[in-house]
Amino acid sequence: MNLTTDQAAIDSVVLEVPDPGAAEAFYAAAFGLGGKLRFRASDAPTSGFRGYVLSLVVSQPSTVDSLVGTAVDAGATTLKPVKESFWGYGGVVQAPDGALWKVATSSKKDTGPATREVDDFVVLLGVDDVKATKQFYIDHGLAVAKSFGSKYVEFATPAASVKLALYGRRAAAKDAGIAPEGTGSHRIAIRGNIGPFVDPDGFAWEAAV
Repeated sequence: MNLTTDQAAIDSVVLEVPDPGAAEAFYAAAFGLGGKLRFRASDAPTSGFRGYVLSLVVSQPSTVDSLVGTAVDAGATTLKPVKESFWGYGGVVQAPDGALWKVATSSKKDTGPATREVDDFVVLLGVDDVKATKQFYIDHGLAVAKSFGSKYVEFATPAASVKLALYGRRAAAKDAGIAPEGTGSHRIAIRGNIGPFVDPDGFAWEAAV
């Protein structure tokens, strides 16, 4: 049975990593996302682009600099150096476990004291058919907040929830600064109150615990 729109929420993201203890230490130092990010051991074969980007949306450039800086200091690799662009300010790093992280703001100037506050934690899935996957999630109880045809979709979730967005696979990889080819496990699971199921692109949803 599908849930009503105001019930659909993402509790946390599970990263499948070779060493959960090391991953937990890295992310605590890099981003400090607490219970929204969880870990479990896995050596499932995976190579290249895993089909998703985890995005942290913040309020100002100094916050981008702080989060990217601590991630790199903790062992992340820079894929796209932080810089200003027509849409704002941001950069992309790859965590030691292989997950891709984009940290960005739509603001080009600081508006207050530097902080490390994350406004939105977004799971961006790079999918083969944006329209088809969009309809799949609508059928599973999510409402669309923003949609740009077959290019990009953002779903409505409660303020405290992890956000979900869809992008074409090649566009998502290009935005992250990585080749779109990839095989094997996504090494990620999404936990919320609309699972369990597997979406058309093989992303697994689990019941919140």
